[in-house]
Amino acid sequence: MTDQPGQLLAAKRIAVVGAGFAGLCFILALDQLWQKITLDRPEVLLLEADSRHESIHKDPYMFCINGASPDDGLAVIQQLGLLDTVRKYSTLNDGDIRVWSENWKWLSSINPTAYGNLPAATMRIAREDLKRILVEKVEQTKTVIKWSSACTEAERMSNGQIRVSVSESESLEGINTSMLDCDILVAADGANSLIRSCFRPNDMTTQYAGATQIGGISHFPEGVPKPIDQDFSLQMSSGEGVCCIYHPLDSKRIDWALSTVGPERKPKTSFSPEELIALKKEALETASMFQEPFKTIVEATIPGTAFIRPAKEKPAFPHDARLRGVFFIGEANHILSSFELLGANLALADGWDLAAQLFRNTSLDAAAAFYDRLSIPRFQHAFDFSHERINFGHCKGGRWLFYKHGMAAQRALKQVH
Repeated sequence: MTDQPGQLLAAKRIAVVGAGFAGLCFILALDQLWQKITLDRPEVLLLEADSRHESIHKDPYMFCINGASPDDGLAVIQQLGLLDTVRKYSTLNDGDIRVWSENWKWLSSINPTAYGNLPAATMRIAREDLKRILVEKVEQTKTVIKWSSACTEAERMSNGQIRVSVSESESLEGINTSMLDCDILVAADGANSLIRSCFRPNDMTTQYAGATQIGGISHFPEGVPKPIDQDFSLQMSSGEGVCCIYHPLDSKRIDWALSTVGPERKPKTSFSPEELIALKKEALETASMFQEPFKTIVEATIPGTAFIRPAKEKPAFPHDARLRGVFFIGEANHILSSFELLGANLALADGWDLAAQLFRNTSLDAAAAFYDRLSIPRFQHAFDFSHERINFGHCKGGRWLFYKHGMAAQRALKQVH
């Protein structure tokens, strides 16, 4: 550690590739930390392949920012001073995860509590609202933002700097390609990270977690049916190894994902009308033990939202000397399967922690080591829990009986208290 925070970054050039939650949070955290010192600011450039509008609006879904621990996304939002702004566009939620039987008998629940003085264990917000809030805040900093600027290649030069090739698609002449040299490169460009393909070309494959989901988003003009209209829910069969995850998006839409364990299936998000009918039929036959409103939810699936989604994941990797000056955050480093919806929360925490460690340390190696000590265990905890959830949701035979009795004991304790 150093008595002169910021010394490592003063007057340096930092390129951030990717305007997702991780990259935006990194920039905002660094800007906030720098307000405490008088050293020359680093020059920060943000490169994003999408246009500003596409980047904000391309994924119109709801998700949860958690606040049950200091590692959760809400704690980061609070540290950035954005909690009040985010609350204006979100709904508070107790963060409950409820477990139901095939006939909608309550089996169990997880009831997290809010950490510290956070207002709730969870806030539900539209992705585009949070994205817009972060983008507008970054635009108030001295960051140079290059929208519609895709990174096509990155390499280390003999002087230790990193050179990035950038393809800009919004110039009057069409597509322009330019070179950008920087002292520090922050890869926040997602699961298919171009930067990772340049510096870790043998680390581009994901692993299959053993389960595949089929599902979509269902719309109910009169409101999402009870009892799954409020909280994240898991419905389980009685030992047949079938489960369904329900995630209310708002008062009229719910995301459903029916899951089974088996060979990996090819992912698919585009279905003809006939294919959508076949997918619905498959869901109803696979989960024939599930009582209403399961059938109603399946039949109400919005065309264009259906999917076949194998659970894919990639463990976090540490930064070593070969990567000196190149940092990977969010899904550019690690990928969670769809059984643990914490990608945005992890991205926000990664962005904050990397900025803090680069700010506090005097060497890139030290900053990387301290950052890894925070980010890798945080991801590993979520990674391990996702596997526990897969094993739990698809349990059969003796394992199902074990969980059944365990959930009965939990219900009894809740009734006592």
